[in-house]
Amino acid sequence: MWADLDPVGRASSGGYRRFAWTAEDHTLREWFAGECAARGLDLVEDRMGNQWAWWGDPDTDGPGVVVGSHLDSVPDGGAYDGPLGVVSGLATVDALRATGFRPSTPIAVVNFGDEEGARFGVACAGSRVITGAMTAERALGLTDVDGVSMAEALRAAGRAPDTIGRDDETLRRIGQFVELHVEQGRALADLDPATSAVAVGTDIWPHGRWRIDLPGTANHAGTTALADRQDAMLSAAEVVLAARSAAAEHGCVATTGKIAVEPGGVNAIPSHVRLWLDARGADQNAVKATVSAVEAAARRFGGTLTEESWTETTRFDDTLSGRLRGILGEHTPMLGTGAGHDAGVLATAGVSTSMLFVRNPTGVSHSPEEFAERDDCLRGVEALTKVVRELAS
Repeated sequence: MWADLDPVGRASSGGYRRFAWTAEDHTLREWFAGECAARGLDLVEDRMGNQWAWWGDPDTDGPGVVVGSHLDSVPDGGAYDGPLGVVSGLATVDALRATGFRPSTPIAVVNFGDEEGARFGVACAGSRVITGAMTAERALGLTDVDGVSMAEALRAAGRAPDTIGRDDETLRRIGQFVELHVEQGRALADLDPATSAVAVGTDIWPHGRWRIDLPGTANHAGTTALADRQDAMLSAAEVVLAARSAAAEHGCVATTGKIAVEPGGVNAIPSHVRLWLDARGADQNAVKATVSAVEAAARRFGGTLTEESWTETTRFDDTLSGRLRGILGEHTPMLGTGAGHDAGVLATAGVSTSMLFVRNPTGVSHSPEEFAERDDCLRGVEALTKVVRELAS
């Protein structure tokens, strides 16, 4: 399965560009459907196009145990973020069947769509829409860098935009959701290698995204004296540095990874700069203080800061996480994360949810350098198989 996925959406950088509702996304969805058909799983889609492959009938035999993740990527992303959870879910089905296991409750593998938000700017769109965390109207109005709306992208993919929306029927089918994911830091790599290939997730840090707009005055780059310039790019540089300083002061992380400059000419002084801030941390008040400091810096240059998304601390089901640790052994580390996941969206919606993290020896993620050792990936499958066997018995 891993070899089949390897070439899909691979860029010259070695990373991946697998964006929602594109040709690459279509190929991934077809691959998933084919793998599910080969296993005789019943594949259904919800009102946002997320794919659910069921072993058993959740409508007649009660809510089921769901595993899986996503297949899309950030720009030039790594191979493991998302696909490891989907492949491991399918491998878990194989492992259980190989032992003759017959589940007492249905089991499903899910492929969530548009988890990264790389194309339309809002992460976990697939799970946000079906849980009602994001309205269909807002989702359909989101646009990509080319000005294509999600509604237009859905139509181009042969879908009906007016059918998307909250899906309580799908949510009722989920008894428990366990999302396996490569760790996107090096907490596990820094622990005893004999005991730390897999961890149980406890929570997702509070995190958000903000848009910052900074004004300037367009002018000639060669004839305008430095003293006469109102250069929006200089304001942006000050704001970026202010974000770094504020994050360090409050014990958080803050990143400016996207910027748009107008008019965008090499020989023109910028008249407007728009940049996006991502801020996260273990403590919600510390994150808010960091953002307030960045907003104050933007205002000094006549700029504004607009919140585009905010998610408070997301606790996974403590009972479920404790049960997972009991299944895997008391030596299993318990780990919080600064990365967002569909599991967090489901947990916020009231679904009993937890996560498993597989060790990342470098700690690098959202990069072509993202990596996990083959043996650690297999340990992840073994752990997930133990968990599903217990939960579905």
